[in-house]
Amino acid sequence: MLKGIPEILSPQLLKVLCEMGHSDTIVIADGNFPVESMGRDAVIVRADGHGVPELLDAILGLFPLDTYIESPVKLMEVMKNDPTPTPAIWADYEAIVTKHDERGKACIGLVERFAFYEQAKKAYCIIATGEKAVYANVLLQKGVVKN
Repeated sequence: MLKGIPEILSPQLLKVLCEMGHSDTIVIADGNFPVESMGRDAVIVRADGHGVPELLDAILGLFPLDTYIESPVKLMEVMKNDPTPTPAIWADYEAIVTKHDERGKACIGLVERFAFYEQAKKAYCIIATGEKAVYANVLLQKGVVKN
C-alpha cells in the first residue's frame, strides 16, 4: 500500500500511468464501449464496478494534461440523429477537469463517434468501467510533468 494514492487506482493502472509518455492517450470507457475490439493494440485495464468520474478525478490528480494541444480531453459527441440530450455526466467532467487544470472547460473537446473510435484504437490504454451513463467515454492526452 502507498500513502496519498487514490484507492480506486489499481497497481496495474498505476503502472500504466507511469509507463505513458508525453502525447500518449488513455481512454476511460463507459460500460457500453467496445473495449476488446477497440483495444486490440492497447493495454486493457478492468475497473468494473467503478464509474468514469471517480477514475477521471483520481487519474487527473497524478496525470498532467497535454498543454501543447487545444483539447487534451475529448468526449464522444452525441450522434446527430440520437434523441439523447447533452449527457448530464459531462458537467461532472467539466468540474473535475477544472479542478485539475487551469484551462478548465476550454481543454475539453468533442469528437464525432466514429472518429473517437479511431482515436481509441491508437490509445496506449483503455480502462473498462461499469459506468452506465451513455456517451460517458473520455480520452485523455498526457502532458509533461514539470517541477
